[in-house]
Amino acid sequence: MKLLAIGAVTALAVALAADFPQIEPHELAARLKAKGAPPALFHVGFAVLYRSKHIPNSIYTGAASTPEGLAALKTAAGKLPRDAEIVVYCGCCPWDHCPNIKPAMELLRQMGFTRAKALYVPTNMKADWFDLGYPAEAGEAAKPAK
Repeated sequence: MKLLAIGAVTALAVALAADFPQIEPHELAARLKAKGAPPALFHVGFAVLYRSKHIPNSIYTGAASTPEGLAALKTAAGKLPRDAEIVVYCGCCPWDHCPNIKPAMELLRQMGFTRAKALYVPTNMKADWFDLGYPAEAGEAAKPAK
């Protein structure tokens, strides 16, 4: 019975997360290598993860599961046109457990962004991005300009 309940909760979390646009890691990596303007990238996870390794040119806005992280994302994204292509990512844990992606996407939707997507990270950033050799850099969190 307990296993059935866990399965039901997991299925519900995946279904709720699937109600917003997503981009696969291989698709984003190809976009970053292609000519043309890349999407605006926002890391909406935890600072320690960003400092250890992150997608180049992504802006750290803080954990979107916190009021401070959402406020920073709102400030950073608020400078962009509402039709700007935006990708948010976290990768702290398996997709169906991430506390940051859904609040970030809900905020961007409320702000009127029509081309915002979440990077689909099924396991974590290490397994689904870094170990696959996609672009990465380490360093301190680059805060958005105020």
